[in-house]
Amino acid sequence: MANPPARPVYIGRFAPSPSGPLHFGSLVTALGSYLDARAHNGQWYVRMEDIDPPREQPGAADDILRTLEAFGLHWDGPVVWQSSRSEAYLAALEALAEHCFYCTCTRAELRPYEGVYPGTCRARQQRLSEQHSAIRLRTPDTPLCFHDRVQGQICHTPQETGGDPILRRKDGLWAYQLAVVVDDGAQGITDVVRGNDLLNTTAGQVYLQQCLGLPTPRYLHLPLMVDAEGRKLSKQNHAPALDPSAAKPLMLQALNVLGIAPPAHLNDATLEEILRWGIAHWLDHVPSLQPTTVCSIALTETLTP
Repeated sequence: MANPPARPVYIGRFAPSPSGPLHFGSLVTALGSYLDARAHNGQWYVRMEDIDPPREQPGAADDILRTLEAFGLHWDGPVVWQSSRSEAYLAALEALAEHCFYCTCTRAELRPYEGVYPGTCRARQQRLSEQHSAIRLRTPDTPLCFHDRVQGQICHTPQETGGDPILRRKDGLWAYQLAVVVDDGAQGITDVVRGNDLLNTTAGQVYLQQCLGLPTPRYLHLPLMVDAEGRKLSKQNHAPALDPSAAKPLMLQALNVLGIAPPAHLNDATLEEILRWGIAHWLDHVPSLQPTTVCSIALTETLTP
C-alpha cells in the first residue's frame, strides 16, 4: 500500500472578520501571511471569522473573498466559516470546564478597571448550563510566554493582557479567543502571521492551547498601520476600502510597508510577477522586520505611489 502524502511542514492562514471591506492595513497583513506561506512552499488558508453577527455587514464576506482574488492572493482548500463551527467550540468549552468560571459582571461594573478583568467572579462554581453569564478562562498568576520569530521571547502577565479572557459571551456568541485557538488546532496551522495589534492576545492563546492539548504554532507579528493621528487603520476608524482596479500600485506600496522595497522595473510588471518577486525576497527580509514600527498614513489619502 502506498504511503499517504506527507502533510506540508507549513500551514498558514488569513482570518478576516466580515465587519466591512478589506482596507490597506488588511492588505499588508494578508500579503505578509501569504508571502510567508508561499516562501516556505506551504499552504495558505482563508478563514472567515463570522461569529459576531451584530458587527457584520451584509455582503462583506463575499466582498473580502473577491478582493483577495483581485489582488492575486489565492488560497488553498475551502474557506472555513466560523459560523458553522459551533459544535467544535462547544466541545472545547466542555473540555475546558475545570479551567472556566461564570462571570455576571456588567460593562458598567468593569469600566473602572480599564479593560483588565479584576477576577470578581473567579470563585463561582456553577455548572456550564447557567444562562445570562459570560464564561471566562481562569488564567494563572504567573507570566505567560511565547516566542515571536522576530521579537524573540515575549512574556505577559494576565493583567497585561486583560485578565481572564471571555470564551463565550453573555449573549451566547463565541469569543474570538476560543474560536481562533480551536480552529488553528483543527486546521493544523503551523504558523500565524498577523498584525502587531494582536501581540498581547498571543500569550493567552498559547495558554488556552496548552489547556486543550493543542500544539502551539510559530508566531510572527507584522507592522501595524496607523493613520496620521496615530489611530489603527481599521474598519472602525473608517479606513477606505481597497480598490481592486489599483491592485498593482497598492501591492507595491504594501511591499514597501513591509520593508521590501520593490525595484523600479516592477512598476511595469504584472501582479503575478510582483508577487513572485515578493515571495523570492521574503525570507531574507523577515529577520529585519520591525513589528513595533508604525506606518503613518492618512485615512483619506489615495493609497497609490
